[in-house]
Amino acid sequence: MIDNATTPLDLSDEPAYLDAVASARTAADAYYGSGESGMDDATYDRLMRAITAWEDAHPDQVAPDSPTQAVAAGVVTGDVAHSVRMLSLGNVFSAEDLTEWAASLQRRLGGREVDGWAVEPKLDGVALAARYQGGRLVQLVTRGDGSTGEDVSHTIGNLAGLPMELTEPVTVEVRGEVLMTEAQFAAANEARVAHGGTPFANRRNASSGSLRAKDRAYQVEQTFIAYDALTDPEHTSDPRLAELTHADLIAALAGYGLGTTLGTDIETRSCATLEEVQARIDHIGAVRAGLDIELDGAVVKANDPADRAAAGSGSRTPHWATAYKFPADKKITVLLGVEWNVGRTGIIAPRAVLEPVEVGGTTITYATLHNPADITRRDLKIGDRVYVLRAGEVIPRVEGAIAATRTGEEQPIAFPETCPRCGSDIDRSQERWRCVRGRGCGQIESIKYAVARDCLDIDGLGEKIVVQLVERDLIEDFADLFTLTRDQILSLDRMGDTSADKLLAAIASAKTQPLNRVFCALGVQGTGRSMSLRIAAYFGSMDAIQAADAVALERVDGIGGEKAPVIVAEVAELEAVIAKLKAAGVNMEQPGWTPPAVDEEAGDEANEGLPLAGLAVVVTGGMSGPLADYSRTEMNELITRAGGKASSSVSAKTSLVVAGEKAGSKLKKAEGLGIEVISPEAFAERLADLL
Repeated sequence: MIDNATTPLDLSDEPAYLDAVASARTAADAYYGSGESGMDDATYDRLMRAITAWEDAHPDQVAPDSPTQAVAAGVVTGDVAHSVRMLSLGNVFSAEDLTEWAASLQRRLGGREVDGWAVEPKLDGVALAARYQGGRLVQLVTRGDGSTGEDVSHTIGNLAGLPMELTEPVTVEVRGEVLMTEAQFAAANEARVAHGGTPFANRRNASSGSLRAKDRAYQVEQTFIAYDALTDPEHTSDPRLAELTHADLIAALAGYGLGTTLGTDIETRSCATLEEVQARIDHIGAVRAGLDIELDGAVVKANDPADRAAAGSGSRTPHWATAYKFPADKKITVLLGVEWNVGRTGIIAPRAVLEPVEVGGTTITYATLHNPADITRRDLKIGDRVYVLRAGEVIPRVEGAIAATRTGEEQPIAFPETCPRCGSDIDRSQERWRCVRGRGCGQIESIKYAVARDCLDIDGLGEKIVVQLVERDLIEDFADLFTLTRDQILSLDRMGDTSADKLLAAIASAKTQPLNRVFCALGVQGTGRSMSLRIAAYFGSMDAIQAADAVALERVDGIGGEKAPVIVAEVAELEAVIAKLKAAGVNMEQPGWTPPAVDEEAGDEANEGLPLAGLAVVVTGGMSGPLADYSRTEMNELITRAGGKASSSVSAKTSLVVAGEKAGSKLKKAEGLGIEVISPEAFAERLADLL
C-alpha cells in the first residue's frame, strides 16, 4: 500500500504499476464512499500522476480497472441517470503546467487563441446536480460515476444556497459543490456525537456522509455553491443561458437566488490573458487561509461557450477546463502522544505529538489540540491516523481522526488529574482548564515574559536571577522588581557591585517604558505585543483601561465579543499588580496619545500629515539597514507613531508590507493581492523624521 507522500514511486515495471492502481482504487473507494480515505489528497494526486505517466508510456498495458479510466475512479454509481455527464477535472500544479495545458487547448481549437478565460475557486466538497422545474427545486443527484448518481433529494431544505424556489420560474439543472463552513462543521459534529456517533474526520467527510444519510434523527445544514448549469435548449427553459460566457452564467445563477461566489474575494472572474489567469490564481491562493470554506485550488475554464463546444470533452475530463492545485495544507499522519503544557497564566494546554509530516513546505511534529473538550469532541485516541491542518501561517492543528482506519490498538488520551507543573488542583469550570494557582503556577515564566525585550526590556535580568529572586521570596511578581534594594540584589549569587548597579539602572529605565509595553508585561490572556499596542493607543492610560467594560474594549480593532470579557476579567484580577506598579512610579500613559476618533474618516483626519496616515502596515522578515536592531514590537510602535495601523497578517485591507530577509509566505500573499511591498531601507527613508 502506497500511503506516504514522501515514499519514492517506482513504476518502472508492470507489477509496480498494478500495485499503484490497487492503492489508488482502495483510496478512491474510501474517499468517494465513506469519505474517510487513509490517503491524503497530495499523496493521491502524486500517485495518480505516476499512474498516468506510466500509462502514457505503455498505452497497450492500461489496466481495465485503472482509476484514470472513469469519473471518481469508477468506484461509485447511482440509480439516477445524468442527462449530461458530470465529469472530473484534470490537474496542473505549476505555471509551467498551466502554460502547457493552455497550448494543448489552443491546438484543439485549430491553433487559434482562446477567446478569454474564467477563473474560479476549486471548492473542496461534494459535486451535486440540482434540478429545478418551473423555478421549484424537485431533485438532487450526486455526481456518482459521472453517468449515474445517487438521489439525495431528502436533503432538500438543508442546503444554504439552494432555495426551494428561484426568483424566476425557470427550468434548469444547476451544478455545484456542497461543503461546510467551520460553524456548520462544528454543528454537524455536535449533533452527530449527541446522537451516539463518532465525529467526522474533516469537512468533506462530513458533507459526503450528511448528503447520503437517510432517516437520521437529526439534520445538519450545509452550503451549496453553483459553478455551472446545463444551458442547451433541451435542458433549460431560459434560452439566454446558452449564449452567456461562463462568468456571465455565474452572475445569472446568482440572479436566480442560487449560492455562488459572486461578490466575494474569490468570485468567478474573466481574464483576457494567461498572465491575468495566473495573477488571479495567485490571488485566490493568497486569500485561501482566511476563508470560511475550504478550497484546494483554482479552476481555469475557457470563458466563451463556442470555445468549449469546439474543444469538446474526453471520457473523464473536459478539454476546456482544468484545476490548478495548490500545495496541500492538510495531510494525514499518526498521533503519537499528547503533552500537557502549562502557560504563564496557568492555562493547561494539550499539544499533539505527531509522526513527522510535511505540510505546506514545513515539517510538522507538533500541533495544537486546543483544550480537553476539543479532544473529547473529536474522539481522538493515541495511535489514530489524523488530519493535520496548516492554513497559511496558522499554528498547525489536528482536525480529526480517521475512525475507519482504526485497528483496535489505539489508546485513550489520559487527561491530567492535577496540574502537570505544580501538582495543584485544576479548575475545570471552563473549556480551557487552568491550574487553581493561576499565575502563581507560572510565576517564573510570567516574570521572564514581563522583563523580555518586547515588554519591559530589562537587560541583565535572566532566568537564573529571576529564579533566585523568587526562591528567596524577594519578589512575588514583576511589579516587585521596582522596589528591590541594592543590598537585596547584591545578596544574589555571583552578583557584584558593577552588575548590581547595571541591573538597578535597567530596572529604573523600565519605569519609563510606554503604556503598551507595561500592559503587555501583565500577560493578559488574549493579548500580546500587537494587541497591547492597540489597546494602549485606544485608551491612552492604565486608568482608562481599568475603567473600560467589555463594550468599550470591543471598539478596539481585533477584540470581539468573546475576547473582551476575558480581558476585563484579567485586568480586574491583576488590580493588585497594577497598584504596585503605580506606587513604584512606573509610567501608566501612552506617549503622544490622542483620543480615539468616532469613525475611520475622523481617525485619518487626526493623523493627517503623518507619513502612514490611514495605512494598514504589515512587517515580515528580518529588518536591515537603519532598522536592523528594531524588534517587531519597536517596528509596530514606529508604525503607530507614524499614523499607521500595525497588523500581524496580510489581507485585502493591508496597505503596505515591509519585507525583509526571509519574508516567507506573507510576502507571497502580498504579491498575490497586489499590495505595495517595500524594503526595510525604503521604509526607514519614508519615516526618517521619526527614527
